[in-house]
Amino acid sequence: MAEQEVKNPDETMEEAVDETMEAQTEETVAEAAEETVETAETEAEASEDAKEGKGFFKKKEKKDKRDEQIAELNDKVLRQMAEFENFRKRTEKEKAAMFEIGAKSIVEKLLPVIDNFERGLATVSEEEKNGAFAQGIDKIYKQLLTELAEAGVTPIEAVGKEFNPDFHNAVMHIEDENLGENIVAEEFQKGYMYKDSVVRHSMVKVAN
Repeated sequence: MAEQEVKNPDETMEEAVDETMEAQTEETVAEAAEETVETAETEAEASEDAKEGKGFFKKKEKKDKRDEQIAELNDKVLRQMAEFENFRKRTEKEKAAMFEIGAKSIVEKLLPVIDNFERGLATVSEEEKNGAFAQGIDKIYKQLLTELAEAGVTPIEAVGKEFNPDFHNAVMHIEDENLGENIVAEEFQKGYMYKDSVVRHSMVKVAN
């Protein structure tokens, strides 16, 4: 009968412990390797997301309601300021136009007075021109013309100038070899301008 080897109980216990530790070590190594693979995959995905702008920690581009309200209010204020500026310019333009219309109306009423001064002075004889009355009337007439000139009222030049329908009103036509073509030969009534606009056209006779 074969002789069986009898093991010491302590040795048997040690072998069992060693086998258990080896098994646990292999399991730990396998888990660590698996975790390493998962970590590498996660990092790769995170890197790919970062390239595409989809990072996990990327802030969402969402505007705050207060910022939107501020932007809306700023836009309203800018629009109102632009509207007010346009209104101011339009009002100033309208006021200037109304003032010019009123001034032209007053000048038109004064022109017959100037005409009468000129007609009256034209009838004064050479002897009477040195008289106090005639000189007083002449001074008043010149003062009136000076005040009108300072206000922007000026007479239109006519005699000897080329006829221009924008400034002259032709009521007669003559042939005169001494004058050029389409030249104003005589002025019947003086025309006036207020700044850049005609208040009254010159009434003239045109040659050739």
